[in-house]
Parts: sequence; structure tokens; C-alpha cells
Amino acid sequence: MRPAGLPSAFARRRCSEAAVLRQQQQYMPPRSGLPKAVISIQSHVVYGAAGNSAAVFPMRRMGVDVWPINTVQFSNHTQYGKWEGLPTPTEQISALVRGMRDVGALSRCSAVLSGYLGTEEQGAEVLEVVRMVQAANPAALYVCDPVMGHPAKGCVVPEGVQSHHTRRSAAAADLLCPNVLELGIMTSTEPRSPAEVLDAARSLLLRGAGGARLVLVKHLAHAGLNPQEEFEMLLCSREEAWHIGTPLLPFTRPPVGVGDLTTGLFVAGLLQGLSPRRALEHTASAYYHVMKVTSEVDEYELQLVAAQDGVVEPRRRFEARHMSHLHPGEKVAGHT
Repeated sequence: MRPAGLPSAFARRRCSEAAVLRQQQQYMPPRSGLPKAVISIQSHVVYGAAGNSAAVFPMRRMGVDVWPINTVQFSNHTQYGKWEGLPTPTEQISALVRGMRDVGALSRCSAVLSGYLGTEEQGAEVLEVVRMVQAANPAALYVCDPVMGHPAKGCVVPEGVQSHHTRRSAAAADLLCPNVLELGIMTSTEPRSPAEVLDAARSLLLRGAGGARLVLVKHLAHAGLNPQEEFEMLLCSREEAWHIGTPLLPFTRPPVGVGDLTTGLFVAGLLQGLSPRRALEHTASAYYHVMKVTSEVDEYELQLVAAQDGVVEPRRRFEARHMSHLHPGEKVAGHT
């Protein structure tokens, strides 16, 4: 029996838009002095750092209020080769956000960040979340980290997720954060140099009605200027582009969750008012600090708690270099 005073599911579904607006006005907290908020829809691991487990804590340390929704809950990340856990029921993702909408929380949300999807259907749920959030706050950003898997490394995604990101995420997102392999899949290209990466990233800016505002290629790998010695990233808008690199560090087994970390750091920087270039520089510097702390103990899992102070104030700063006019075969200014 339902407790007295608790409305039925049917009654909740029949709640009019006017009633929802009245609820929003009733529950809306004062806006002044509150941190920016982001809904982060990603995987979660109980042990280790991947998905929300790699992104939420650093974003919070940077002063962003993170509201996590987990697309899967696994014992550990899949690159161990074995894990336990299940995807989140598809309908639960938008249901949780409807609940937040009904208590007036969504107007505080400044961004939706999506990462690993447990099923293709979860992608449609993410876009419904974006619709609800942007209805409450038209200025809210949709940031898509289009995790597509890397079977050679043991990272797998369900069938259909790649096509969802290529067809729908690329058209809907304000900010896309692929690595170079994901960029190639989304653009049907095989970038092999920074100039080719830039061309492919710029093509994503032309997708959809408005197109993405920014593309952050969060790991250039073989397409970088110095892939054997540096971890390189590239950021571009329609008008400008920036390249940054940090020294690679020694690991017996390189950590997982780096892309989730860097995307979260970049989003947090933007929400804290940094320009895209400065957000990129902070991202690279904080990433390097986390990797350095992790390398010093040669751990497979990112040591986010031990490195937390350097996430906010990195001890070593890296500078992004402008590359808007780079053509195939050319080098980025400042590199030889």
C-alpha cells in the first residue's frame, strides 16, 4: 500500500507543466554564491579510476558541483580483462533528471557531460537529458566524450554506440572530446599529423544545425608531433586552434581513465570562467601532476586523492601554442 499523501505514478505523469513550474519556484535555492553544476553521465567503477570515478572528484576539487549518473556500475574497469557489474536500466537516466527537474534543480545546471555508454539506447536517454537541461537553462552546454572502445587494450563498448556518436552526438554537442582514434571513426578519416587532426576536428564543427563550438582531441598519439616523448592534445574552434604537450612518464602498465580525467578537468576549467586556451593549459598541467604522482608509485590506477592539491594548483605549468594556420607537413610554432 502506498503511504498516505504520496502521489501515484499515474498522478505524477499527469502533472501539468504549470504545476512543474510552481514546484520549481517553490524548491529553487538562491542562486548567488552557488558553484556551477554539471550532470556527469558516465561509467562508474567501485575500485580504481575510470569514467565518473576518474572525473567527479577532480571536478569537485576545482569547485564544480557534480551530479553524477552512472551508465554502468562495474567492480573495476574492463581493461583488467574481467569484471562484475551491470549497465544502469536505460529509462533510469532520464527518470533521475526528471526528478531533479521537478524539484527545480535543472536551472542551476551549467553543463551535461556524457562519457561511456552501457548501451546504444542510453545515448538517446542522454540526449533527452540534454533537452530537459537546456529547456531549464538555455545556456547549458552539452559536452560529449565519445568513448568508442579500444579492443586491443581490452576496452569494449556495446554495438551501436559508435554509430550513435557519429550520427547524433556529433550533431548535438557543444563540445566534443574524442581521442584521435575516435576522431577518425567520427569523420571516416585516419589522421596521421597535427594538421590532419585539425582538418578532421574542424569537420566536426560543421555538423548539425549549429555545430559544435569546440573540439578537444584529448590524445593525439601517433598523429602528434612527438608521440614517443609527449602526451599531446589539440583544441580547436572554427577560428583558432591550440596544441599542447607534456612529457610522457614511465609506467609498468599505463593507467586507464586518463581521457575521463582530462575531459572533466577541461569542462571544470570552462565552467570556472577560464578561456578555452587557459582551460587547455590547466588541463594539461593538472593531468601531468596526476600522472607524475601515479608514476612515482608505479600504480595502474590514477592516484587522484594523493594528487588532489596539484589538480587545483599544478606545480608545473605548460603553455599551449597557436596552430590555426597549420597546413599538412608544417610544424607547430615553437617545435622543431
